[in-house]
Amino acid sequence: MAEITAKLVKDLRERTGAGMMDCKKALTESDGDIDAAVDWLRTKGLAAAAKKAGRVAAEGLVGVATEGKSGSVVELNAETDFVARNDAFQQIVSSIADIALKNGGDLAAVKGSAFPGSDRNVEDEITHQIATIGENMSLRRCEGITVGNGVVSQYVHNAHATGLGRIGVIVGLESEGDAAKLNDLGKQIAMHIAAATPLALSRDDLDASYVEKERNVLIEQARESGKPDNIIEKMIEGRLRKYFEEVCLLDQVFVIDGETRVSKVLENAAKEVGGPVAIAGFVRFQLGEGVEKEEADFAAEVAATAGG
Repeated sequence: MAEITAKLVKDLRERTGAGMMDCKKALTESDGDIDAAVDWLRTKGLAAAAKKAGRVAAEGLVGVATEGKSGSVVELNAETDFVARNDAFQQIVSSIADIALKNGGDLAAVKGSAFPGSDRNVEDEITHQIATIGENMSLRRCEGITVGNGVVSQYVHNAHATGLGRIGVIVGLESEGDAAKLNDLGKQIAMHIAAATPLALSRDDLDASYVEKERNVLIEQARESGKPDNIIEKMIEGRLRKYFEEVCLLDQVFVIDGETRVSKVLENAAKEVGGPVAIAGFVRFQLGEGVEKEEADFAAEVAATAGG
């Protein structure tokens, strides 16, 4: 029996795009013959995954999992919304969200974790599913939140199934108050986050480059007014304040009632839940955000096919 070295496995992965465990199995079945191993993978449909790897995957699902003081959000992309409605794909996303919950949302740890019901890890299972389902897939990102005291609540928008949809939000509330009441409040705040798309919790948490960029834009706009410098400075401060109210969660107007700032909602909730409430953090994933999608001209495709 030939020795199956790490280099041999690596070479086969590079040639086929198949998962590490599948490559190792192929080499074992082929007694270390890499060409025979390629053929073995092809007969199993696993080498086909490499051909699909370059295709844009901007559809799929966002999966959310919460349990008590912890929560996670993951995004698994595929090429079409049709696949996102597939029960098998939905089960994969749910399983990965649960794995992320146990790993604090650490992407590398999640990819390397054992996938339930198989002898593969998560990364290799996705490669296996690419060949099985026939579309490119990518575990694009995942994040988690854990609080010391309190709850982590969730909300999923455009839900395909429980915990699965196109927008997923988790929010951590730190409080010694009643957990059930805290969770109700957390769900409402998570709904607000889904709708209002805050960039940060507070002004102090905003990326300094965002603030500087916005300030420079406002300065140029104000200078075009021709007003004196002292008036321009007041204009800039006023407009920056408005900007913070648009992008900072605590400064935003609560979408549930349309009039109260989120910071005031937390303050008012203290009496109801039985203790002060603070937002420890939040995560909002929207499916495919930031992914450059290919714009297909369907009519041109049909014409080209007919002409060919």
